[in-house]
Amino acid sequence: MSSRPLNEDEVITQMNKMVAFIKQEALEKAREIKVKADEEFAIEKAKIVKQEQQAIDAQYEKKRKGAETAQKITQSTLTNKSRLKLLHLREEHLQDLFATSRAAVLQLANDQTGYVQFLEGVIVQGFLELLEPSVTIHVRNRDLGVGEQAAANAEKAYKEISGRSIKYEVEGILSDDSAGGVKLISGNRRITLDNTLDERLRLLEDRMLPEIRRELFGANPNRKFYT
Repeated sequence: MSSRPLNEDEVITQMNKMVAFIKQEALEKAREIKVKADEEFAIEKAKIVKQEQQAIDAQYEKKRKGAETAQKITQSTLTNKSRLKLLHLREEHLQDLFATSRAAVLQLANDQTGYVQFLEGVIVQGFLELLEPSVTIHVRNRDLGVGEQAAANAEKAYKEISGRSIKYEVEGILSDDSAGGVKLISGNRRITLDNTLDERLRLLEDRMLPEIRRELFGANPNRKFYT
């Protein structure tokens, strides 16, 4: 049995159906493509946003660390400057204290009676340390008179203490700008005892400096041992 040929209207109807089907397929395909494109766009957008956010975070972290480093450097610089200034002020205070001490020592040399007794004492001390048969005594040029007087008294005291005799010579060698006192030179010129007021004051400053610092400024928190 053979099929009947389609008339013109039927052909048009069939073609319209096919066109509608194709159009529907195209619309669905287009929707699928759009959905997929939207998903890919969203994924790519999120990726880009994340990358940019990470870049911004990294840049911010770098700037934050840089700012912290700069702040620490500035703080350290200010701390060091303050510490140096404090040390400088402390040193000035100590030097003022030592200058006052030196002025008091200079007053001793102006008191002739007390100064002769001081010279006699340090000369006797030097004689006993050297135990030499002859000694040269250096004093300030302006102290030659009191130096001779003190040396004569010291010779007698030394003989009474040690039972020995000693020959001495007094020379005005020391600078008149010094605080005074004596230097004793052994007869063979090998031993020198510095009993000048300047040297005694220097030794006293060195020995007492840690204690003076502690009394004036308190204990050093970084120091664990004291001698």
